Amino acid sequence: MAQPMQQEAIDAALRELPGWRHEGGGLVKTFKFRDFSEAIAFVVRVAFACERADHHPELRNVYNRVTLRFTTHSAGSVVTENDVAIARAVEGLVAGAGGTGE
Repeated sequence: MAQPMQQEAIDAALRELPGWRHEGGGLVKTFKFRDFSEAIAFVVRVAFACERADHHPELRNVYNRVTLRFTTHSAGSVVTENDVAIARAVEGLVAGAGGTGE
């Protein structure tokens, strides 16, 4: 089972993940796109990446904004290395999707 990260390690990871924040026991970021179609296309890419990693976010979409929240439920709904790894993977996806972090 994944182990909870200490706050210092979370802070260090966040320095490498612009726009992400530690909130409510998870890693959270909102992405903004030109329109609804781009936002949904991003959601689909995220869904496939998360399925491959077997690590799924809480996901919210409102028009051109997508908010992701990663937490490891099996570790007590806290941040683990798994959350940091998938947040990094999402950053790679958004680079080609035309989105920006808020």
